[in-house]
Amino acid sequence: FDTVLIDSLHVFLHEHLLHWMECLSILGELQTGVKSLGGIVTVLSAFKLHDLQLLVHDARRCLQMNFEAVQKHSMEIYESALVWIPKNSLIRKTYTPDVSRVPKVIVGLSDSWGPAELIMQNNGSAVMSVAFSQDGSRVISGSEDTMVRIWNVATGGVEAELKGHTGWVRSVAFSQDGSRVFSGSDDNMVRIWNVMTGEVEAELKCHSDSVLAFSQDGSRVASGSDDRTVQIWNVMTGKAEAEAKLKGHTRAVVSVAFSQDGSRVVSGSTDKTVRIWTVTTGKVEAKLKGHTDRVTSVAFSQDGSRVVSGSMDRTVRIWNVATGEVEAKLKGHTEAVRSVAFLQDGSRVVSGSLDKTVRIWNVTTGKVEAELKGHTRTVVSVAFSQDGSRVVSGSTDKTVRIWNVEAELKGHTHSVMSVAFSQDGNRVVYGSDDKTVRIWNVTTGKVEADLKGHTHWVTSVAFSQDGSQVVSGSDDQTVRIWNVTTGHSQSIFASDITLPDGSRVNKTSPGNFRISYPLQQPTPSLNSYTQLSGHWIMANLRDCYIPSEYRNFHCSSIWGSRICFGYQSGRVVILDITATL
Repeated sequence: FDTVLIDSLHVFLHEHLLHWMECLSILGELQTGVKSLGGIVTVLSAFKLHDLQLLVHDARRCLQMNFEAVQKHSMEIYESALVWIPKNSLIRKTYTPDVSRVPKVIVGLSDSWGPAELIMQNNGSAVMSVAFSQDGSRVISGSEDTMVRIWNVATGGVEAELKGHTGWVRSVAFSQDGSRVFSGSDDNMVRIWNVMTGEVEAELKCHSDSVLAFSQDGSRVASGSDDRTVQIWNVMTGKAEAEAKLKGHTRAVVSVAFSQDGSRVVSGSTDKTVRIWTVTTGKVEAKLKGHTDRVTSVAFSQDGSRVVSGSMDRTVRIWNVATGEVEAKLKGHTEAVRSVAFLQDGSRVVSGSLDKTVRIWNVTTGKVEAELKGHTRTVVSVAFSQDGSRVVSGSTDKTVRIWNVEAELKGHTHSVMSVAFSQDGNRVVYGSDDKTVRIWNVTTGKVEADLKGHTHWVTSVAFSQDGSQVVSGSDDQTVRIWNVTTGHSQSIFASDITLPDGSRVNKTSPGNFRISYPLQQPTPSLNSYTQLSGHWIMANLRDCYIPSEYRNFHCSSIWGSRICFGYQSGRVVILDITATL
């Protein structure tokens, strides 16, 4: 490899990378930049230039995270992008010494990149189905707002919105060449869309209350229904294939899938069974019993030798098609399993659950290889990319997420219900659904006190005027006063009370309160100085973009130039607009 070229690349990446991104934004070519960085990572990996590879990888993730902001304002590559990238990122270490007057996350910044590469907001609507294109460059989603959306995996942007369905879109797929999209909806219609034009090329009316699956070549549709049957439809003629009305289930069919070659269909039912059918004869090849509750999702392995099923019984099961026996019973989800899929080579299975997690399982060992947390509601649909490097998930939390399979995500386990600053802005108190009240030191980022005593979720918290006491309200219908120094609960009360510093606590309802302070030195204005507006923090002197990873906060509190976010994961993040990196 040319050493002069390596030296030039080293200088460019360490001195001019952000300048290049700024220019791309001005030219409207940011998407080209993301793709180019991905290609450079591949080349550097091939030549084992590990340090440069890590830097370019960081740059790509940084640009993906802040694409929306940098696309709108080129200077945001300096003013917002560097704010949120992880502590151990090479981009942060390389470029922050040269950047002044950039806001600082003083508590809660991630140490390293998590597995969620992209979080795409689905326009306020629950996502019911997701799938990758064959080349992995795009994702398609169907949602309860009746829309089919095509997403760009490099940037997280919507490439197309396909309108026409009048019911929830529960099934989506790309054609092999990516030129067409298939969608099935609660309006009982299957539509085939031209990706380039966004127009409907064909429509097919299926039987009512149906769930849908598409054959690999797109020539057939399988529909399962509340009428306990599975019907195979010819897409070209728009008619049902008479010999392929598959009867045998004793209750509603809620999931169907084709084998890779289209010769067989697997179905899952509320009768707790999985059935495998021959399409040409309509006969049952196998009836798989073992689940103890309704079967919610089924899929074939690529070679057709195995079937995976997910169930309301919280298990994922791997079945041998030839013998009809269970090869593996995968336990770990704490709520119903809603979606399952095989990796291309059959070595892994991915599952999504009502417990809000995505799990990746090793088929041979039956062990969980990764537990991907981040969704805040049920994970309804999951799929692997063709090369197995990524997983896409859709959720009723109204997001589509793309995960890096090799990464690991670690986080807190309890939801933050309420946060508040002390009057001097140096501490934060938050209440959690684990029944505790915690006090953070903003300067050190450490927990100063764990206040325990409530017997239910802590829903409201506040400091007294002088910061010596904390007030907390809980779903246990009590309001407690805590001594910050000792950590002890000084009183539990059911009526209004005045604290020694003059702060007045008024009980407004069981477990809730309002706190008012005596007139003293005015504190910074909460509204005129710093406020939230959409995806941005707006301040008098500067604005700061909030990336999607940090946007889904459960509660927030503002003190002057500081803003605190509390998340359902238990994470607490504090940003100071006027601090510097």
